[in-house]
Amino acid sequence: QVQLEESGGGLVQPGGSLRLSCAASGSIFSPNVMGWYRQAPGKQRDLVATITSAGTAVYADSVKGRFTISRDNAKNTVYLQMNSLKPEDTAVYYCNLRQRGRNYWGQGAQVTVSS
Repeated sequence: QVQLEESGGGLVQPGGSLRLSCAASGSIFSPNVMGWYRQAPGKQRDLVATITSAGTAVYADSVKGRFTISRDNAKNTVYLQMNSLKPEDTAVYYCNLRQRGRNYWGQGAQVTVSS
């Protein structure tokens, strides 16, 4: 059993910053991939960024240069530093853990970028 607990969402003005955190607990195995996806109202859930347990990161084109994903393997925690936020970044952000062919999801954290 795996649980993912997200924190750090909220309301921010355009150009501002937020940091999301996601702590995984339970049966965590290495190697694995942790990441963030987001879903805006009426749209599909899309990749934001992923990072392997070895530290290799992948980003969606729309967030390159603005978002940074990182992880602390000792704490089974992944972070998403979001800078220069835009209104189009508004969405529910979901934490994901992929290991041994299975996907696990967090409950989601709302991020709203608005003046």
